[in-house]
Formats: sequence, C-alpha cells, structure tokens
Amino acid sequence: MKNPEFSIGNLIPELPIIQGGMAIRISTASLAAAVAEEGGIGLIAATGMAVDELKQEIAKARDLTKGIIGINIMYAASQFANLVKTAIDEGIDLIVTGAGFSRDIFSWGRVAGVPIVPIVSTPKLAMLSQKLGAAAVVVEGKEAGGHLGTTVSMKEIVPMVKQAVSIPVIAAGGIIDGKAIKDAFKLGADAVQMGTRFAASNESNASEEFKRMYLAAKAEDVVLINSPVGLPGRGLLNSFVQRLFRDDDGIRPEKCDNCLKKCSRRFCIFKALIMSQQGDVENGLVFSGERVGEIKDILSVKDIIKNLLFEFETAESGV
Repeated sequence: MKNPEFSIGNLIPELPIIQGGMAIRISTASLAAAVAEEGGIGLIAATGMAVDELKQEIAKARDLTKGIIGINIMYAASQFANLVKTAIDEGIDLIVTGAGFSRDIFSWGRVAGVPIVPIVSTPKLAMLSQKLGAAAVVVEGKEAGGHLGTTVSMKEIVPMVKQAVSIPVIAAGGIIDGKAIKDAFKLGADAVQMGTRFAASNESNASEEFKRMYLAAKAEDVVLINSPVGLPGRGLLNSFVQRLFRDDDGIRPEKCDNCLKKCSRRFCIFKALIMSQQGDVENGLVFSGERVGEIKDILSVKDIIKNLLFEFETAESGV
C-alpha cells in the first residue's frame, strides 16, 4: 500500500489503518490485537468498562501482539478520568477520545508521554486540539456510526482540516473498503479509521445476532437517533428504535447508574448497547455506519486487511 508517511508521536504503524473503538465491548482485546498484529493500530473501547476490566483487556492485548494498542474513550462517560489514567498506568500506546472534548487529557498525556488523538468534526476544534498538544486528529464525518458531531460529510471536512493543522489527519466515516481508503488519501488524509467493517469480523466481540443484522441491513435501515449523551447517533432500525421514535415511555430507565456526566435519561444508552452486543438486537441499540449495507460477509481481520490492500491497489491502478 503506497500511502502518506504516517506516524502518531513516536508510533509508526506498518499500515495507516486504525480500528475504531466501538463500545460497549465490541472492540475488546481480541479485535484490537488482531488489527495491531496485521500492522494497523488496534483500539480497545474503554467506555463502559470497569477499571479492573480495562486492565485485563490491555494485558490480554499485550499477550496477543507486540503491535500498537490504544484505547478509545468517550469524554461523556462519568469514569472518563479514571479510565484514561488507568490506561496510562498500564502503558497504553495512545488514547483516542470523542463524544465531547477534554482539555485536561492533553496534559495527562504530555506528562506520561502518551499521544492523545481527539475525534473532531471542524477545523476550529482541530486547531484547538493541535494547540493543546494533540499528536493527531481523527476527522469524523456524518457517515460514521455511533455518536456524531456533525451533519457534514467527511469528504468536505478532511480537506479543510488538512489545511488548518500540521499534525496528522485521520479520516473516519464511511470507510469500509480499499477504494474508500484511496479516496481519503486523495482528500489529504494521512490515515483512516474504520469501525463498521471491523465490527463485522470474527474477532469482533459483537454477538452473532449483531453481526447477522449488519449483513441483513439495507440502506433504508440506517437511521439517526437522539442519544441521551446529547448527540445524534447513527444505527440500525429495530424494535427499540421504533419505540424511541414513538416516544414510548417504557424505554425510560427506572433507575440511573450515573454512567454519563450529563444524560437526558430518555433511555439508558449503556444498557441498550450492552443488550445488542450480547445478542438482543431487537431490544438493544445497534450502532453502525452509513455503508453497513455493503458488507456481505463476516471475515477474519487478516482477510479483511488482505482485501483492503487488494482493493486499494486495484483502485490505484484503475483496474
């Protein structure tokens, strides 16, 4: 793969591919390590984990690979600081953070020598991130799954951010094949982050029901919901989402575990995500990107990477 020279701080992956950190417990050690072992950067989704669980996942990933392992963590999570500091103490290689913006995390990373990579959707926030010490930025457009910070396409945002900052720019949203990677490079991206394609892998910790729902999805099944986090979220239409659209009071939690710093309490997003991850895809929330309907098979990470490289080379040669 002929790609831009790419590094995050002192980290130089063999491939300019970052696996997205998909909570809750979709992206665990097995997926992150598999991607890292193939030369990309693997991320453990720390949101929703207890401190001891995160320690165990990092240790497991280290046993499985000598590649680059990071975490992804939502700023909106009430345990944000504890989980970030735990990952740093455990020697994590980098931290990707989104669903809100933390200024403190940059000083924590600087003291520990751990690169901090915020997820941004505007040039203004990218410039602020660079000023505060970000090692790179993930530029996420409307095509992405999960929580979204914009209604604008990644294809519009990446060139603007590339002009605004001098740190590496990682494109995210709607990237599921090698041609999309090639197109992201043409826009100026130094690397890409991919979530949905890796969620549909053998090593993904999603339930088989979750993965089968991906394979059955059509374009019209991909919808936006209002998350209690305070951001829109992109996922798949199911019974739970239909109840949400009807404003069914039955989905409102009877008690709150205070898992978020701020929450509308319209429904418990952590529990909804856990249900789908464990197999109840009709009563849980199934996050996915816009192009999920183009995924037709569940493959090993090794085969996914192999296909991405072939598709990239094919796109480059114009075959």
